Amino acid sequence: MKLILTVVQDKDSNRLIDALGKKDYKTTKLSTTGGFLKEGNTTLMIGVEDNEVDDALEVVKQNCSQREQMIAPISPMGGNADSYIPKPVKVEVGGATVFVLPVESFFQF
Repeated sequence: MKLILTVVQDKDSNRLIDALGKKDYKTTKLSTTGGFLKEGNTTLMIGVEDNEVDDALEVVKQNCSQREQMIAPISPMGGNADSYIPKPVKVEVGGATVFVLPVESFFQF
């Protein structure tokens, strides 16, 4: 058995959860926050059998799109001057960050 931890943008989460549900993958949704843009993310915990990993990853890949987003300048006032961005810049956001972990035991009470 494997545990797939998938971090996606909030914009992609409902579509992904619906697509996983249609394939009978059970998910647990956690609200998380990204470090760089400090925007909301969704982390999904998906438990699958070893032979289902590739299929589940394909569902994630098909439902989490990457896109460009403009981020506004961040003032160093009251913050860290190291992260100061003097003008708007385009950054690539979206997609998914995925970790596949082995599960030693699974219990449901």
